[in-house]
Amino acid sequence: MSTDTNKLNSQPNGLGKHIVTYGRMIKFSHTIFALPFALAAVVLANRLAPVTLYSLFWILIAMVAARSAAMGFNRIVDARIDARNPRTAMREIPAGKLSLKAAVIFVAVSAGVFILAAAMLGRLCLILSVPVLAVLCLYSYTKRFTWLAHLYLGFAISLAPLGAWIALTNSFHGPILLLSLALLSYIAGFDILYACQDTGFDRQEGLFSIPARFGLHRALLTARAIHLLAWGFLLGVGMAFDLGLIYYITTLCIGALLILEHRLVNPDDLSKIDIAFFNVNSTISVVLFLGILVDEIIGLGKL
Repeated sequence: MSTDTNKLNSQPNGLGKHIVTYGRMIKFSHTIFALPFALAAVVLANRLAPVTLYSLFWILIAMVAARSAAMGFNRIVDARIDARNPRTAMREIPAGKLSLKAAVIFVAVSAGVFILAAAMLGRLCLILSVPVLAVLCLYSYTKRFTWLAHLYLGFAISLAPLGAWIALTNSFHGPILLLSLALLSYIAGFDILYACQDTGFDRQEGLFSIPARFGLHRALLTARAIHLLAWGFLLGVGMAFDLGLIYYITTLCIGALLILEHRLVNPDDLSKIDIAFFNVNSTISVVLFLGILVDEIIGLGKL
């Protein structure tokens, strides 16, 4: 068999090709940033309302569907901007790999699945599902009028732990807000880092971001301050839920990873942003979840 034939056979085709294309459009791999925070909320909520396979299944479906709808909507709204930006011109819609109509259908289906999942989790979740979708989709417009877009993105994604908690307990519990605030500041901080890549383009297009508004040096200092705040909120989670030694060791590891992330990026060298953005941040999310899970399993966390 020829080398060309081997390459052809290794490529996805038919349904698989479409799944890969949609997955790339919404950067499905980036789900790992917020999902572990939601699962951490599930572990903590298990103290009050035991987790079942049924509830866990629909929480996972809701998380993936909500993010898919929001990211798909963002790609539709930003398609023309992405086409003008050399860094994003090869994204699926501007590159012609996916039609605008197909993207709209994908977003509509994802939104429908999210609402269905919310309904399966209870009446309160169903009532909140449409407002949550509205909050998620509004982010796509924020960079057109405010440099606080990074914080709004963090706020939108920070609804995940709170939503998971409500889905399981059917109630609101103040301390879970600390986990949401940790996620808000964690997301906002690394989104500022990521936006540093487009500083010149954003200024040219009249788009708003902290790097475009204040410059790279101040943007990086701001990201550091926000991540320090995120670490403080994580410590607060430990105290609010009376977590044990394993959790506090976890927070020390996360602090070290945040320091590493900021050492990888400086105003004169942005070449390692992708490493800082995906590799380090995905590790932080997973470490947090595992820290809370293990702490609960071995009984260091107390009711």
